[in-house]
Amino acid sequence: MSSITLRFLAEPSTVNFGGKVHGGTVMKWIDEAGYACATSWAKLYCVTVSVGSIRFQRPIMIGDLVEVQARLAYTGRTSMNIAVEVRAGDMKTGEMHVITECLVVFVAVDPDGQAIPVTPWRPDTPGDIALAQRVKAHLDAARSMS
Repeated sequence: MSSITLRFLAEPSTVNFGGKVHGGTVMKWIDEAGYACATSWAKLYCVTVSVGSIRFQRPIMIGDLVEVQARLAYTGRTSMNIAVEVRAGDMKTGEMHVITECLVVFVAVDPDGQAIPVTPWRPDTPGDIALAQRVKAHLDAARSMS
């Protein structure tokens, strides 16, 4: 499976001091969706290596429907780059808004915690191909700076 969407209601237990869903909770949801996507693809235990920049565009309110979509965007030899988008909105209006999006890198590991190769992912839709190209360009640029 190269994508997964988690859907649930934002609960009162996730509230911060400002009365909105805590940013750390949203980051936990991102990691969980990314883990589910990576593990489903690799069919192995996976660990988070890095999370790209997260910028919250708007708050999530208690009672909002939350969707966390994780999509495989690019694979290396042992790494899986997962694009994650978080949307939320009021179910009464049906209007959903992008809350944040980021790129999360996972690797599959053996029982000793060593990274092991994963099956290469080959994008086949125009949207997946464009996403893979953007991620590859981002990775190439990051590597050239180090």
